[in-house]
Amino acid sequence: MNLLLKQATLSKMSGVPFNWKYIVLTPQLTRPYLLEGLFLEKQENLIFYGGVGTGKTYLSSLISLQLIQQRRLSVKFYTVATLVNKLLEAHEKGTLSKVFKQMEKLDLLVLDELGYIPLHKQGAELLFQVISLCYEKTTIIITSNLTFWEWNHFFGNPILTEAVIDRLIHHSHLVVFNGESHRYKESMIHQ
Repeated sequence: MNLLLKQATLSKMSGVPFNWKYIVLTPQLTRPYLLEGLFLEKQENLIFYGGVGTGKTYLSSLISLQLIQQRRLSVKFYTVATLVNKLLEAHEKGTLSKVFKQMEKLDLLVLDELGYIPLHKQGAELLFQVISLCYEKTTIIITSNLTFWEWNHFFGNPILTEAVIDRLIHHSHLVVFNGESHRYKESMIHQ
């Protein structure tokens, strides 16, 4: 499948075209660079930042599906709350090392909705362990509507927050999503 056909296929969600005009891309960070997963070759993280409903989850899903279908890569997609709950459960059962070994085998880990639900101390520490485990080994895509300086409210510890941000931004691209909520716009059209 050629790139234009892939982009045409991937640029629709529920019959609504994906609008790239509200996404701030640098000259190096192009649509093909994202959709073809070229950032994986350099183990670069992607941090998708923007308001609710601006397409962060959608684009991270597109990239994930593309990499699974076209390149047969190992990808896991979690909301941060779901992953933290899984980690807490594994810790309680004594199977945390098994979960960490599974994480080490991934090509891409997507952590969606960072910052929606504040973490308790143990959850924040376990999430930090995952991010540290992935550092320079597994690429991470993070979606968040919080600026970096607001992440402390989420992690609850300034030193831990600084360590997380430091590992994530060392080899990364910040992709800013502007505009209004696509869900809100669509709901207004159907009224």
